[in-house]
Amino acid sequence: MSFQNTLEFAQKLDNEDSLGKYRDEFHFPKIEGKQVIYFTGNSLGLQPKSAQRFVNDIMTDWKDLAVEGHFHSDKPWWDYHERLAEPLAKIVGAKPSEVTVMNTLSVNLHLLMVSFYKPTEKRFKILCEEKAFPSDQYMLNSQVKFHGLDPDEAIVTVNKRAGENFWRTEDVIAKIKEVGDELALVLIGGVNYYNGQVFDMETITKAGKQIGANVGWDLAHGAGNIELKLHEWDVDFAAWCSYKYMNSGPGNASGVFINERYLNRKDITRFEGWWGTKKENRFLMKPEFEPMENADAWQISNAPVLALAPYLASLEMFEEVGMDAIIAKRNKIVAYLEFVLHEIDDEVDDSFEIITPQDRGCQLSVFLHGQGRSLFDYLMKNGVITDWREPNVIRLAPAPLYCSYEDMYRFGQILKKGILAN
Repeated sequence: MSFQNTLEFAQKLDNEDSLGKYRDEFHFPKIEGKQVIYFTGNSLGLQPKSAQRFVNDIMTDWKDLAVEGHFHSDKPWWDYHERLAEPLAKIVGAKPSEVTVMNTLSVNLHLLMVSFYKPTEKRFKILCEEKAFPSDQYMLNSQVKFHGLDPDEAIVTVNKRAGENFWRTEDVIAKIKEVGDELALVLIGGVNYYNGQVFDMETITKAGKQIGANVGWDLAHGAGNIELKLHEWDVDFAAWCSYKYMNSGPGNASGVFINERYLNRKDITRFEGWWGTKKENRFLMKPEFEPMENADAWQISNAPVLALAPYLASLEMFEEVGMDAIIAKRNKIVAYLEFVLHEIDDEVDDSFEIITPQDRGCQLSVFLHGQGRSLFDYLMKNGVITDWREPNVIRLAPAPLYCSYEDMYRFGQILKKGILAN
């Protein structure tokens, strides 16, 4: 399609957008009384209007039923989490039995490493990407220290090539082969938080498993954003947060994928708790742990239903729309944003550079040449909520369910004024 950087063209795209109606299903912040242009769904998605009702239902049940709400509410609390498994399985390309929801992302990655990082004298190294998200770096460092190992020796990073802003798949594969039978685990962020790059998870997973390593993925920026086929790709495990592209609310519960070959087994090392034991025997208070036959075996505590309620509300919307439609609009609206950015860049004489490669999801990271924090502050003051990363990168994530093409056009005009004003 040939794009045009005009208001009329952007409005034409909105009129043709089959997902445009979902914009009205979200609450938008306002700045000086005007609805914002919201680009930070990669940090925190907007609140679905239905979320309040789902939370209110639980509050009402708690008020009216108290403890009996566990079994006698409309959506009983003791199995509330089970309602999320099937819609999540469709989003991440898994079987429902391979998916559960529990805790938060970094907690779950730690718990999963209990099962999938089993270092030996020979095979003890972990492969991750250069400058992984800090939480992942802290987790990996603390895990290898827990096993009495030196992070400088046990953690191997794949670096970008000099002068490039992205990782090359062939470099990841080469590093896997280089480490060889010393490699115990590959654990990479499937979508890089900084530059928005989508890693070739299928190819990397295959390479890791060919040399005998376990392979897991941190999908904080992937779930609800890109096409995932975790079961088909033979991934061992994955985890993701729910509050970015899946709009479940700040700091909310994390989803987990565990490949079915590890299910219904007592020989798996894991930290165990009451809610992971067989459902039918849970209230018999038996001393022996009998694992659930699905990913729920990794659950430790009962589900935080007040947190899961807005997640379930959002998943109902995802179920209605479908990932195919979300991805189709994502591709188009990100392409239009890229076009607008290039048009503005030409008008203001090469003031910025898009550092996100074509292997991308719903994010463009823009390096601002000669611009500082003052431009970010200008954007925020003028109704554009975006994300600043040092030294001078803004991250733009036009989430397909609530961002419009007119937003992209209007942002371009505000950006141009901000650059000229600075």
